[in-house]
Amino acid sequence: MSGARRVQVLVVGAGQAGLAAGYYLRRAGLGFAILDAAQAPGGAWQHYWESLRLFSPAAYSSLPGRPMPHQGGQDYPDAAHVVDYLTEYEKRYELPVHRPVHVRAVEEAADGGLLARTDDGTWHTRAVISATGSWSRPFVPAVPGRELFAGRQLHAREYDRAEDFAGQRVVVVGGGNSGAQIAADLLDSAAAVRWVTRRPARLLPDEIDGRALFEIATRRVRADGPRISDLGDIVAVPPVRRARDAALLADHRMFAALTPTGPLLPDASVWPADAVIWCTGFRPALHHLAPLGLRTGERGRIATDGTRTTTDPRVHLLGYGDWTGPASATLIGVGRTARQAVTDIAHHLGPGARR
Repeated sequence: MSGARRVQVLVVGAGQAGLAAGYYLRRAGLGFAILDAAQAPGGAWQHYWESLRLFSPAAYSSLPGRPMPHQGGQDYPDAAHVVDYLTEYEKRYELPVHRPVHVRAVEEAADGGLLARTDDGTWHTRAVISATGSWSRPFVPAVPGRELFAGRQLHAREYDRAEDFAGQRVVVVGGGNSGAQIAADLLDSAAAVRWVTRRPARLLPDEIDGRALFEIATRRVRADGPRISDLGDIVAVPPVRRARDAALLADHRMFAALTPTGPLLPDASVWPADAVIWCTGFRPALHHLAPLGLRTGERGRIATDGTRTTTDPRVHLLGYGDWTGPASATLIGVGRTARQAVTDIAHHLGPGARR
């Protein structure tokens, strides 16, 4: 442990969840540092496709303490505006972010604390907030014949702009928001788009935006409202709504296999394709916690009570979705769980922990 830098709380990840944690750690008077693997501020937002828009107006997409400013000419801000906001937020609160720093492993320290091994040295801490998100772990299903397809294959995280597929026949796989949005985005550039989902796509009512989703999630905490899944799966953002209203956004059932030239359809025909875009989600990036042996939940998931891992009160998971707090993977929703996590950590460290 000689030479290790020491803090009371170490936050891994400086996306929206890590910054929200930093805000409340600063208010709590705890000593902390935030380690971020990225080269620049903005979290995953700096990698999203050009046409992406938030589900909510700026006023309803804010982190604690600092309202997101309106983006001129846009009712729903784009990803670049979010990056600017997160960059300014980090500076405004003088959050101690160290980047680029890759946390390779978090393990036990001999004195009952935790050691974070990184590519830039070792940190000693009494508590860890893991806020790494899932962007670094894209998931692609093991579809038969996937390796045989002669065209281009990419995950949604690699999608940039529709113009890159001009004149091409594109298969978009995935029944969530990214699948619907990318399929709608491609319609004006691609020669043909086939949107493929495992079950019939269900768009949420037009009036449901990010603010309403947060309110629904809040009501679910109190057990007095509907689940979001009861209403639909996809937010009808303006591009998706326009494509739907023009009858251009039909969804098709998932194909059984890929052939060298395209997906094999149920009638044994092949839909000729130049590219397949997998909008099939992500998995939580939690490899750095493996040495602690925390995976005790269903399907190998780390079990939590709120954000705190059930087997180790020193470790909290923040911003990974409803698993770690309702709407905690959203800008507007992560503040509530970040506050709860910091309150819990301050209690665990004891009354003498404040600086």
